Amino acid sequence: MCAFPGNGSWAFPHPASAADYDDDRRRARLRETRVGHGWGDGRRTLLRLTLLPLILLIAFVQYWASDIAPERDRLAKTVPAVSSIAGPATPQAGDTAVFDLVGLGNLDATETARALPALSQFGSVWAVRYDNTGIDTRVIADLIVRVTDAAKAPNVMLVGHSMGGVIALEIAKHLHLDSGKRVLAVMLDCTPVDLHAVRAESRDQGEELMRWMGWFPGARESRGLRFIAETYARRDNYLGGRYGLEPGELRESLREVLRDKILDTDVASTGLIESQFKAIVASGAVDDLRALAKPADGKPAPAMIFIRPRNPHADGVVDVEYTHQALIDRVGGVDGNLLVVTTRTTGHANPIQRPEEYNRVIAQQVLPFVRGVQREADPAASR
Repeated sequence: MCAFPGNGSWAFPHPASAADYDDDRRRARLRETRVGHGWGDGRRTLLRLTLLPLILLIAFVQYWASDIAPERDRLAKTVPAVSSIAGPATPQAGDTAVFDLVGLGNLDATETARALPALSQFGSVWAVRYDNTGIDTRVIADLIVRVTDAAKAPNVMLVGHSMGGVIALEIAKHLHLDSGKRVLAVMLDCTPVDLHAVRAESRDQGEELMRWMGWFPGARESRGLRFIAETYARRDNYLGGRYGLEPGELRESLREVLRDKILDTDVASTGLIESQFKAIVASGAVDDLRALAKPADGKPAPAMIFIRPRNPHADGVVDVEYTHQALIDRVGGVDGNLLVVTTRTTGHANPIQRPEEYNRVIAQQVLPFVRGVQREADPAASR
């Protein structure tokens, strides 16, 4: 009880006055009066929308730091190179150097050139290794000039497998028009002269790759995206069966992609594959063929050789009949420098798988043809 002075009366506190200071009621009142009270689910949705960009930003930074940046640094150190494979088979062939170039998705022609010992009958054999950041044919042509100058070889022969033939033609044009080197011959193995020569399925895959490159930041360097794309490309191996998925085949596909495409530092990068496909899309091979069909600075036009399967359907990547006709229109004819070799057992640009037939046609058909073109251009030349 409390006494109030002056009137002698007694007074008791109101029972509710103690509750006015209750902590739970204070917290409830704060909740009722804060901004957003009554929004219900909207406030939680707003919080999620605020956190989502932050989570995505953190994930993107991690993706760039762990996947893109290290690969970009590695690729920045790559440069085009050539490797010596074999010396000339005869002393008379010492004045010529043969350079082998591989096709789409490949980086180094070393194994392919080793599968073709018959090339040494033309001269010393070299394998071209591309720059993994892309392709600059002028740089490769300059490298060939330096190498052949050091080897005292005034003559050059270029061999291109599949898309490598497109690159070989462009390099040959640089050498033919802008250097002192004589291009004796260009041998094209199942080469698409333009995008129309690429079969629809392969063309669609290349165009899909180009779209990926434009849509996603870092796609040219990302090993994670390459892993997804390469695994998806093998889906026919593991999709199907009783449950719609073959676990054993999926595991094998994953191991194959990791071993051959991700962990192997000697594999072509996604950016290089994009550059290789762009070389086909640009359709520069047609213009290169026109330039190579004429003499330049006193140098005769080089011989052109096209190797293709006799059965056009044996090549599932390139419409070899389309390229065959394009070469006849621009290089061949009665007085042209074109030889077309049709093979019985080869498929699409596969000398490693069919070395016997490749070496046989090179020795028995290509070599005599090139020598004949040389004799016509320079009767004093002898081999």
